[in-house]
Amino acid sequence: TTYTTVAADDGKLVTASNASAITVTIAAGLYNVGAQINLAQTGAGQVTIQGDTGVTVVSTGATAATPKTRAQYSSLTAICTASDTWLVVGDIS
Repeated sequence: TTYTTVAADDGKLVTASNASAITVTIAAGLYNVGAQINLAQTGAGQVTIQGDTGVTVVSTGATAATPKTRAQYSSLTAICTASDTWLVVGDIS
């Protein structure tokens, strides 16, 4: 299962209630510096964050460019720090 972010996700909480793993792709060219997308894994499926073509994702996760939520009920925030560059922080692995 996949989900690609939309402009309206800025400042909102996106929930993932999937039973299976899901990949959330941060879309290119939609956000200004300072935009934030909050995400909560409410289902059993682990959530992986990745950038669309031209989008850079960085984090302290084990795979820095594709961080994952740690477990069910984990949450994370993706913060736009520069044009199409995102820092992911939170309960990630």
